[in-house]
Amino acid sequence: MDQDQLKEHLRFASELGVAGVSRDPAWRSRPDAGQERQAGQGGQEAEVTKVALFTNQAEALVAIREDIGDCTRCKLHTLGRRQVVFGVGNPKADLMFVGEAPGADEDIQGVPFVGRAGQLLTKIIEAIGLTRDDVYIANVIKCRPPQNRNPEPDEIETCEPFLFRQIDLIRPKVIVALGKFAAQTLLRTDAPISRLRGRVSDYRGGKLIPTFHPAYLLRNPSSKREVWEDMKLVRTLLSEK
Repeated sequence: MDQDQLKEHLRFASELGVAGVSRDPAWRSRPDAGQERQAGQGGQEAEVTKVALFTNQAEALVAIREDIGDCTRCKLHTLGRRQVVFGVGNPKADLMFVGEAPGADEDIQGVPFVGRAGQLLTKIIEAIGLTRDDVYIANVIKCRPPQNRNPEPDEIETCEPFLFRQIDLIRPKVIVALGKFAAQTLLRTDAPISRLRGRVSDYRGGKLIPTFHPAYLLRNPSSKREVWEDMKLVRTLLSEK
């Protein structure tokens, strides 16, 4: 990181209200791969993706992506999307971010959160001492809806099982739901994000914390402090054994 990048990083951290960053490696580590996480949302046991035929989680994620293929399962493939945007990051991540759906930049590049909102998400991740390579990033649905409209129920029903397979394979300690749509979809609620953010819920063997979407922060920068409070909670949960 050069001097200008460092200054920009520190400026953004100051906006969030960051007083300091822990270098304690404890909250970066993950449990032994053999430890099972069984409790899912509502007390149901998570349907863990079988990885016995694969050498590691990265190979298993590749298999899920190959299973999706050039997807034609829902109508989005006829509505202008360019490609499937699967997910990116560390297949053994303790921290996973879930957004709504790809936007225009993501549809072009095939990578989630690469536009302006994605650049802000990168800064948020760096503010807690991690990088994008340390975490895993995905969306509820894998294809861009036309004009970035909200995904429709049939599209969610078709696509979210692939997200669940990603979650069950990666087994993150903490999942951050970015924005109203992701939070409401994952938690099966219509409560507003202002009520959901900052709350911790058990979810598919980990903990789920909703927070504001980075795109919302671009329009409402005063809410960055609230996101920082949520990220401090994330950091605390990651530090727990």
